Amino acid sequence: MTEDELIRGCLQDDASCQREVFDRFAGRMLGVCNRYARNSADAEDILQDAFIKVFDKIYQFKSEGSFEGWIRRIVVNTALKKYSLRRYEKEVSGYEVTDKDESITDPPAYGHLTEKDLLVLINNLPDGYRLIFNLYVVEGYQHDEIADMLGIQPGTSRSQLVKARNMLQKQILQLQKVAV
Repeated sequence: MTEDELIRGCLQDDASCQREVFDRFAGRMLGVCNRYARNSADAEDILQDAFIKVFDKIYQFKSEGSFEGWIRRIVVNTALKKYSLRRYEKEVSGYEVTDKDESITDPPAYGHLTEKDLLVLINNLPDGYRLIFNLYVVEGYQHDEIADMLGIQPGTSRSQLVKARNMLQKQILQLQKVAV
């Protein structure tokens, strides 16, 4: 069945089309959820909530861009609602982010880490840092967009990203010391 046929079926509340959409995209979207969630149970909850929204709002999909991208945006927004930045992290005043902070280069030591290792390290970040890191580094949003999504200032996004990167670097250095 084509994607357009599936979308039309979902618009008519056809359960078999909804199941097919879920089966096609759930695996990749669970990967997105895992980057935002603290654990696999939370990731599965986010995924479930997101797909309920997908089927509830499928009439809003205008076939401008990819269907998977549209679903991904709903998944990310659902995760953001679950882990509202304001509940976890507040901007620390007095810290000014410089261009130097944003252009941190990765030391060669990062090369030995697997994707799974990095996911564990990212999941160890405080929720606010993790949200900003995922939105900026993984999803590719700019600080102005992140600020709009989370209802914060762009400077808050920048400082949270710098803090997340610094914390990740410290975690990686600790792993290196243990491995030596």
